[in-house]
Amino acid sequence: MRRQLICINCPRECHLEATQNADGEITVTGNGCARGVAYARQELTDPRRVVTAVVHTTSETMPWLPVKTAAPLPKQDIAPLLNRLYQMTVEVPVSCGETILADVGGTGVNVVATTECVV
Repeated sequence: MRRQLICINCPRECHLEATQNADGEITVTGNGCARGVAYARQELTDPRRVVTAVVHTTSETMPWLPVKTAAPLPKQDIAPLLNRLYQMTVEVPVSCGETILADVGGTGVNVVATTECVV
């Protein structure tokens, strides 16, 4: 398998070519630093993303609360997480950084509020 990627780990945005051989060995070219190699390997073996969304609140002045995952989540867990978040209603008050949903799908990743909602 061969994939063209643009590294997002630093401002250089290196254009990478990652190749995974039949035995599972991954070769990366085009990287300007070691972070590019790590990024390409992660993308080929276990791609993850930080997820941002909004959840409904009980507040009349702030009916939607912005949230995000505290760490990157495996891509296959994103759609189920979004479905769950869009069905939730969070009781106020909520502090910035407060956990809204713990251990998403058994991954150990929490969803946290990204702002404060008091009323």
